Amino acid sequence: MKTKLFFGLILTFAISCTPKHADIAGLLSEGRWVDLTWDFEESTVYWPTNVTFTHDTVAYGINDKGYFYSSFKYAAEEHGGTHFDAPLHFAEGGRSIEQIPVDELTGEGVLVDISEKVGENRDYLIPATDFNAWEAENGKIPDGAIVLIRTGFGKYWGNKQEYTGTTKSGAEGVEELHFPGLSPQAAEWLVKERKIKAVGIDTPSIDYGQSKDFLSHRFLCGNNITAYENLANLEILPASGFYVVAAPMKIKGGSGSPLRILAWIPGR
Repeated sequence: MKTKLFFGLILTFAISCTPKHADIAGLLSEGRWVDLTWDFEESTVYWPTNVTFTHDTVAYGINDKGYFYSSFKYAAEEHGGTHFDAPLHFAEGGRSIEQIPVDELTGEGVLVDISEKVGENRDYLIPATDFNAWEAENGKIPDGAIVLIRTGFGKYWGNKQEYTGTTKSGAEGVEELHFPGLSPQAAEWLVKERKIKAVGIDTPSIDYGQSKDFLSHRFLCGNNITAYENLANLEILPASGFYVVAAPMKIKGGSGSPLRILAWIPGR
């Protein structure tokens, strides 16, 4: 109920532009924000064929004018760490980052937890029946929902072998990737049977590690659905009733970008 109220207050506030019509600060004080983003550092997981994240010092310390100053430079491929996939990633002519409106970056969240099923099969392909089972217990996935999938692989973050199935780079590393992902049939079901905004997962890819054709990516991107990968802290979230803010770096022409993603859980 408080999540629905939050959505209504946001809309009212946007229309009125005056705080007297919506006590947003008061509402937010009765909940908490959860950071679903992993730190970016040199050990951050990237695809085996990608260049990993670097962060170098330009300046750090007391300068010649006597005051402290620091500045750094970083470099990274779009698709690594906690990141955002725009439709352009797998759809020719698809929307790039800057073409995605802000209202597609926020929305009501649902969490589908399939971690028990993944425990015995690193290559688990999430079927549509897992979403049917979630709905049987929690109700229909609402229109405009952001669907987050917890495989439990977040517990392996920091251990590349356990998280991805390999520590190797290049084509050899790609061949050894083993982690769960969304089946193409389930991706199609989410798009055709439910009007979702986006889908996210706590593994390196929406497609499972051994995928060679990336059909789930291709279907989602081909239908203008955005995706989030390498999510953190999904074990904190309830099955429903939370709000997601997914803010990618606004890279013009980008097929993806580093992502800062947050979830707001109502209540004390």
